[in-house]
Amino acid sequence: MEIVMSAVIGLIFAVAIYLMLSRNIIRVLIGTLMLSHSVHLILLTMSGLQRGAPPLLFLEAGAYSDPLPQALILTAIVINFGVTAFVSVLVYRTYKEHKTADLYDLRGAKDE
Repeated sequence: MEIVMSAVIGLIFAVAIYLMLSRNIIRVLIGTLMLSHSVHLILLTMSGLQRGAPPLLFLEAGAYSDPLPQALILTAIVINFGVTAFVSVLVYRTYKEHKTADLYDLRGAKDE
């Protein structure tokens, strides 16, 4: 299962890099979102896709799943949500001020 997840993560990572190299600022934002989601999947996959009982204290010793990767991913998702909201507002204000979403136009470069 880890091999399939690694292939899916690689595909998402490649699409994210492709979108981040785009000229459109909206695509760059979506690319950063996809990149962060691929990192979340990497954290989950590298911790080992385990099947076991939930980590409760009153149960006897057995095969328990590790709660740390899920806690790290949940924290990363919350931080990612805040950063995405902030960058979305920056993209909106940039479009309102400059009337363009093209990164080349924003930096003043000329098309060849």
